[in-house]
Amino acid sequence: MLGLLLLLLQVLASCLRLGHSEVVTPFASCPQFFYSGLPPNNALTPKNPAWICQRFRNSFRYATLYDRDRRIPVYSAYKYEAAEGETAPEWWMVEPQVNKNVNIKEMERESDLIDQHRFTLEQIEESQAVLDDYQGLKNLDRGHLNPSVHMESQNSKMATFTLTNVVPQDSSLKKGQWNIYESKTMPQHTKGCTTTYVITGAVPGDTYISQGRVNKPSHIWSAACCLVGTEPTSAWGAIAENNKNEVETITLGELEERLTKLYDGKVTLFDKACPRP
Repeated sequence: MLGLLLLLLQVLASCLRLGHSEVVTPFASCPQFFYSGLPPNNALTPKNPAWICQRFRNSFRYATLYDRDRRIPVYSAYKYEAAEGETAPEWWMVEPQVNKNVNIKEMERESDLIDQHRFTLEQIEESQAVLDDYQGLKNLDRGHLNPSVHMESQNSKMATFTLTNVVPQDSSLKKGQWNIYESKTMPQHTKGCTTTYVITGAVPGDTYISQGRVNKPSHIWSAACCLVGTEPTSAWGAIAENNKNEVETITLGELEERLTKLYDGKVTLFDKACPRP
């Protein structure tokens, strides 16, 4: 009887492997991008989510919780590993996995999905933003949640150029104070850290671009937890309204309190070991 039970379990495991996809619940294939393997709690989860282990050139690069209905990421999570190097090329990809019942595991360019995989543009844009959605914007840019400047390798930098990792961001903020936070404040805060876990997100707003297809967030935020060795020693947060060139740098606890009010539900971003004074 025990042998039969073990056989059935093996068959079930094989079936699960056959149905494997990198859009998972919740990030089972890429827990390494979260401290202690724990993503934020469910207060941030939208009604129609996609949990994406962002894969490029056969490796996971970071993780993204995506809102299929609003066609923007809720957050992207990654390890801060900034390194000098070539700038990633300005060509953009999409995530075929966001479309349900699709088993293409890596991000691809729209043109490659259409030419090589027989997708239609209508299929791609059903559950995510496409290149046309970001054309002709006024006072808005494609704002990375995980910026290429925080990645170490060229392939990881390139992997940030997917539309599942960007939101419509105020142009002055993106090029101004948010850029300063990404390029100057983060390096200062991470000095001495062995590992820094980062989660950067966007609070959904009340307005949309591209004829109502893509939500314009009301706020952009970011949180970080610094480890020295294996011990979390410091943490911090940042938040900005998405119509002003201003960024507040605050404690992790203060950021979670602000997000709790904005999301109308208690938000926990990191394991409790990350400091919240």
